[in-house]
Amino acid sequence: MISSLLEQLKNRRLALGLKQSDMMLRVGVSRQQYQRLESKGNPRLDTLELLAKGLNSQLMLIPKEKLAAVRAVLEREAPDVEGAGAASPGKKTTRLSDDPWQDLLGDDL
Repeated sequence: MISSLLEQLKNRRLALGLKQSDMMLRVGVSRQQYQRLESKGNPRLDTLELLAKGLNSQLMLIPKEKLAAVRAVLEREAPDVEGAGAASPGKKTTRLSDDPWQDLLGDDL
């Protein structure tokens, strides 16, 4: 589980085109510290939250029964949630890329 999370951190950093040394400017972690975390670390929760923020990401606890739905949403490339048509005047269209978690858990918060 930890190695999977560390792999995700590395993959996200690479997807953003960042080097390990870039993390110093983004979150105040030296290249050596970040390298250690990414390769074999066991970071604390507050460190993970800081790294996620620096990688324009967010940590999230996903119930196992919703994991398949989350993966499907993230893998699907939909132009927008409302449909492919033009938005009505005065109605805000929410794109999937703006809020991929919208209505996923069925909460009306």
